[in-house]
Amino acid sequence: MNQRVKFSAWLLGLAMLFTACTPNRSNTPATTTQNPNQNPNPNAGSPAAQVGSAEQIVLAIGGESEEGYDPTLGWGRYGSPLFHSTLLRRNQNLEIVNDLATDYQISDDRKVWTVKIRSDAKFSDGKPVTAEDVAYTFNKAAESGGLTDVTVLDQAVAIDPTTVELRLKQPQSTFINRLITLGIVPKHAHSPDYARKPIGSGPYQMVQWDEGQQLIVEANPNYYGEAPQIKRLVFLFTEEDAAFAAAKAGQVQVASVPQSLAVQSIEGMKLYDVTSIDNRGLMFPYPTANQKKTPDGDPVGNDVTADRAIRQAVNYAVDRKALVEGVLEGYGSPAYGPVSGLAWEELQANIQDAQPEKAKQILAAGGWQDTNGDGIVEKNGLKAEFTILYPASDSTRQALALSVVEMLKPVGIQAKAAGKSWDEIEPLMHSNVVLFGWGSHDQTEMYNLYHSKAAQGDFYNAGYYANSQIDQVLDLAMGAPSEQEAIAFWKAAQWDGQKGFTAQGDAAWAWLVNLDHTYFVNNCLDIGEPQIEPHGHGWPITANIAEWKWTCN
Repeated sequence: MNQRVKFSAWLLGLAMLFTACTPNRSNTPATTTQNPNQNPNPNAGSPAAQVGSAEQIVLAIGGESEEGYDPTLGWGRYGSPLFHSTLLRRNQNLEIVNDLATDYQISDDRKVWTVKIRSDAKFSDGKPVTAEDVAYTFNKAAESGGLTDVTVLDQAVAIDPTTVELRLKQPQSTFINRLITLGIVPKHAHSPDYARKPIGSGPYQMVQWDEGQQLIVEANPNYYGEAPQIKRLVFLFTEEDAAFAAAKAGQVQVASVPQSLAVQSIEGMKLYDVTSIDNRGLMFPYPTANQKKTPDGDPVGNDVTADRAIRQAVNYAVDRKALVEGVLEGYGSPAYGPVSGLAWEELQANIQDAQPEKAKQILAAGGWQDTNGDGIVEKNGLKAEFTILYPASDSTRQALALSVVEMLKPVGIQAKAAGKSWDEIEPLMHSNVVLFGWGSHDQTEMYNLYHSKAAQGDFYNAGYYANSQIDQVLDLAMGAPSEQEAIAFWKAAQWDGQKGFTAQGDAAWAWLVNLDHTYFVNNCLDIGEPQIEPHGHGWPITANIAEWKWTCN
């Protein structure tokens, strides 16, 4: 039994001494709300109302980074980096505002970003944050080839103590997202063990990390912004069911729970139902089998899913609203593309799904017929069969996969759901359908999921989708003068009325749902208004952590 499992079992056992679960479904809209069935009195005499204070709260919201907390390697790309400042940030309305930066200018050729930073910022060790630290961070991130994509950067140069130039190899409309997500590290302290002992200029500083168990952080006394009102945070790393039980026992003040547990209630806590762009979808291997292999020698392609009629039929046969209601308990929304709900979503790409008869027509037109009466269509002797892989530890993905399997049977497609570890999935994911989760405020993710250049044998474009016309449109989006001017191209890549990577076009994926992120929060804790959250890695709910307030004495 590993360390995390042992700790989860201990916490679950402790919580069971205090409480038992009782179902209580509330009809909560897909926004941040309070469950009306729960006790509205913040001073109620429940355990959850008695534990916690402005001095310390305990959070069970997942998010442990096994690789550590180094932004140059990818920490913070999906949420608040907590220990670190970023040059810019997105507010609760996803508008871009200053953080460490006070101003930025872009050259006429869009290749040089000149950023001015504040002069009063200090790292948690008391040393000043300078343009040299910013330049070092960007150069190091580009050099490391980590999960934060800074490959377009040619060089970052400190011009003076508060001015840095970020010089690009070519214009990139999405580069502004690097200023939003890349936490600044101190050049003087960026040692080999930095990821385990991070120093930054964010609102909190690390005190102790017991890997697999907990992370303790305290307010950074050198933080240049408004001092956080909660002095100490303890993050517990435990499974979702144990987090729920601990919340019931009053051991935590914030608990992230799956949608299946959000239907219940916890005395002294309110439910926050936060809209997200955290999506789930079926990735189809695009080429036929045996055409190529990945750099690691893994097989690429699938003869069944290489047929567009199969991919389109799946898209039309799936009942996304039923998935939201049946699997997500209403805490989510249908997804028809990778950016559903964002400003660069092409609404004309959305289809009317739950149409098994249309799916059958598409299959028939594509030459797929059930000639032997076994309920499975075939074409040239090939049966419409494939496996849907999902991570076995994820109960939500399991339920989605099993539901899709049942939805495809009436149209003659025989799918099989198989739960495996990620280590098992990785060599198989280029030749099998995989139920993936993505979702970012950064349009670069769309480029990486669909551009042929991104098919390198890893998670980006794992299905090896390739369409030269779509590549050209995606390149135009990336090279547009600004984020706003790129939107027309991002939309056109999805569907321009004739072509696109979504269901009416190449149907490279069958996107299913966007999750709502559901949290139980102590009635005494005011967490403000959360923003629309990205994919759940990290701690997206803590984006406004410095504004959280404890409201009880």
